[in-house]
Amino acid sequence: MQIYLVGGAVRDQLLGREVKERDYVVVGATIAQMKSLGYTQVGKDFPVFLHPRSKDEHALARTERKQGQGYTGFICDFNPSITLEQDLERRDLTVNAIAQNDQGELIDPYNGRADIENRVLRHVSPAFSEDPLRVLRVARFRARYHELGFTIADETLALMTDIAHSGELAALTPERVWMEWHKALNDGYIDVFIDILFQCNALAVLCPELAKMWREFKPELSTAISFARAHGLDAPCQFAQVINGLDEHARKAFYEHYRVPNQFAELAESLAVHKHVLSQQQWLAAALIKMFNQLDIWRRPHRLDDLVSAYECYACGDFANKALLMNAATAAQQVNAQTYINQGVTGAAIKEALAQGRLTAINSALS
Repeated sequence: MQIYLVGGAVRDQLLGREVKERDYVVVGATIAQMKSLGYTQVGKDFPVFLHPRSKDEHALARTERKQGQGYTGFICDFNPSITLEQDLERRDLTVNAIAQNDQGELIDPYNGRADIENRVLRHVSPAFSEDPLRVLRVARFRARYHELGFTIADETLALMTDIAHSGELAALTPERVWMEWHKALNDGYIDVFIDILFQCNALAVLCPELAKMWREFKPELSTAISFARAHGLDAPCQFAQVINGLDEHARKAFYEHYRVPNQFAELAESLAVHKHVLSQQQWLAAALIKMFNQLDIWRRPHRLDDLVSAYECYACGDFANKALLMNAATAAQQVNAQTYINQGVTGAAIKEALAQGRLTAINSALS
């Protein structure tokens, strides 16, 4: 039984980047042996175990054989005779197919170290084409390591294009596709991620409306995402910049199909709907009160803060009236129903008085 550190931990060590997770492959072991050593089995499709102390994941060495469509249509063999080289061969990219033993020695049968030094993302074997999810993974790695100058090998990009044309992408579950989008958003180069999907024709499958407008929209989005990175703006804010280019029907279809979390969808829709109001040089109180009501800043004041951050990103910091807007919102928020109740106002008249009071407060703040 031999244990090797594999995958992202080895890759990021060689890149001088922080290692966030450590995954191990175990060669020459059985399920019974792992359990007898105190490991806890957690894998369903193939045996993955948690170390009894560190809780790091340890997977039995395995091979895979394509049987059905999509990224789940595989038969796995994890018998003790599977070698380390066989396990590494099934991985997506050479940079992810490097192992390290407990003496710190590297086992690199597919020249991943050379590809790291040359900043190339290259598939390990023709089996790459069997898993459509790898199209999104490679696009994400290309985006993540954009600043390091990584490129995708021509032959790998060609295989990604073949997968996009094969119809296999349609077999991916919406949740799994969104997971890759979410990771790319967190990495901070969502524009690069989308551009790679466009280059291999996967974007036309995953979001055809965005693919149709990508050439024109790309410079605008890249500028906004650069602003977001420079100012530490989060993933929902960046997603709002992406979805902002689509019309209402396409936006809502994207949220629905990919089951986009509310935190992302609400901010994206808020920016798309209200950016025309925020871009005006002068505001009418009626326009602001309508926007404040739609945002429900009375109960959810953070929504306005989030919208302002998203709009500043969209406008690349050109928001001279920001302070005026926030003053108007603060003034309106200070008007409350209790004031009118204390004055003897009752019933439906309270709501009317509250609306008028907020409108008056906004007018005062704008004057």
